[in-house]
Amino acid sequence: MKNNESKADRIIRILLGVILLVLGWGGFVTGTLGLVFKILGFLPLITGIVGYCPIYGLFKLSTKKS
Repeated sequence: MKNNESKADRIIRILLGVILLVLGWGGFVTGTLGLVFKILGFLPLITGIVGYCPIYGLFKLSTKKS
């Protein structure tokens, strides 16, 4: 598992993940959309922390400069 995200990409993903989780778990968005935010918020957060995006890997893409 090779790092395939740039530093800016990782920061954006972490911020997006945190925002989605706060909206979902904080009760700002309720119902089905709140549940979706709770679940989907973990995806960008985890990929941002780890630095590896499986979709980038699948298509052999990278935002990280070599």
